[in-house]
Amino acid sequence: MRAVQSKFLEPYLECAWLEQDWQGRAACVAGLCASHAWSPQRQEPEICVTKMSTRNCQGMDSVIKPLDTIPEDKKVRVQRTQSSFDPFEKPTNQVKRVHSENNACINFKTSSAGKESPKVRRHSSPSSPTSPKFGKADSYEKLEKLGEGSYATVYKGKSKVNGKLVALKVIRLQEEEGTPFTAIREASLLKGLKHANIVLLHDIIHTKETLTLVFEYVHTDLCQYMDKHPGGLHPENVKLFLFQLLRGLSYIHQRYILHRDLKPQNLLISDTGELKLADFGLARAKSVPSHTYSNEVVTLWYRPPDVLLGSTEYSTCLDMWGVGCIFVEMIQGVAAFPGMKDIQDQLERIFLVLGTPNEDTWPGVHSLPHFKPERFTQYSPKNLRQAWNKLSYVNHAEDLASKLLQCFPKNRLSAQAALSHEYFSDLPPRLWELTDMSSIFTVPNVRLQAETGESMRVFGKNNSYGKGVSNSKH
Repeated sequence: MRAVQSKFLEPYLECAWLEQDWQGRAACVAGLCASHAWSPQRQEPEICVTKMSTRNCQGMDSVIKPLDTIPEDKKVRVQRTQSSFDPFEKPTNQVKRVHSENNACINFKTSSAGKESPKVRRHSSPSSPTSPKFGKADSYEKLEKLGEGSYATVYKGKSKVNGKLVALKVIRLQEEEGTPFTAIREASLLKGLKHANIVLLHDIIHTKETLTLVFEYVHTDLCQYMDKHPGGLHPENVKLFLFQLLRGLSYIHQRYILHRDLKPQNLLISDTGELKLADFGLARAKSVPSHTYSNEVVTLWYRPPDVLLGSTEYSTCLDMWGVGCIFVEMIQGVAAFPGMKDIQDQLERIFLVLGTPNEDTWPGVHSLPHFKPERFTQYSPKNLRQAWNKLSYVNHAEDLASKLLQCFPKNRLSAQAALSHEYFSDLPPRLWELTDMSSIFTVPNVRLQAETGESMRVFGKNNSYGKGVSNSKH
């Protein structure tokens, strides 16, 4: 297959989704490896994907059944401090949440050795035929295994081309199965995304036995960061992390791309505090030719109620619900809606805080496939601070969270609108003027604060950005 020269990858993606044989997918991957980087320039921020018919093909998204029960071996629990607003009385001997298996950029050993700058640029290959070159497996040295999943193994590595640390996501190929669809999606989309808050894909190496995605090396993720600093993060750090998350999402949403799997495990954190969106295996572009659009997306805790109720007609609002959940979790130190049993349990936890929906509060809710009013307790909506008291400690935090955590999808704030919320009003104005590839930490006085167990005490109602923090004791 010829290399992709245009800014879209539809021919290859169509091959990936519509061809089920190994040769078809191999040709698709070969095209990706040979293609040049592309940068689609779209302006309109909204996406509207219509409901499509479901096909039960191997590798395609599967549609969940109403109120499916989560298998026992798939349940995950939290270790962080529980909210005082919790009528479900979860046991105290809960275990640590499971980290993402296929995250290509996390050092699970949290080694501090060999730290590199998060900004790693692609270099031209040396002219000598014996010199290491991009696209060759022997151009990278494996240093240590970071993790292993069902279809990929992740290694910390070093590039022989430029000496930089990298993360090698080695995906095993089988002749009967071909290249996993998630790998094709991830490689296809990341080749065209160049942003400081999106993990950088350096190289793709395709052999008969493996497909290796070479990423910039990032040493931890937000989930590990919160586990290391329980009880809620420093309020100024929450603000900087959230700003970077919204900045990355605004970038992909303007390019008609949904992430569809936002959770702390998929938000990488560099040693300088730079947050990067990662793991685009479930991401979708509106231009992708597909006959399915599944509601089996997003980890349960971060899945919006419209998707839980069976909706397959969603837009950027899908990702924005996840942003609201992560925002609350960073401030409160506990997952916003940690369902432990099944989808109904997850919905009950949401409705307990936001109120059980009806046609007045959510037009069209009765038409959703899994909405059965008789199955749900009738709750009235509460102020978010009743569920998560630390929201009241931070100026405008409760208002922003409430505008993100809206049951009715169309009421949720967009990423671009959220960046203009008053919650961020005390940040330096230069942050809104940065180019896509510029880090927020290039702006003077923008830096992470030291995390402490008493971090919330340093934030007073009259504090502005950079004031009151430097005088606190850490």
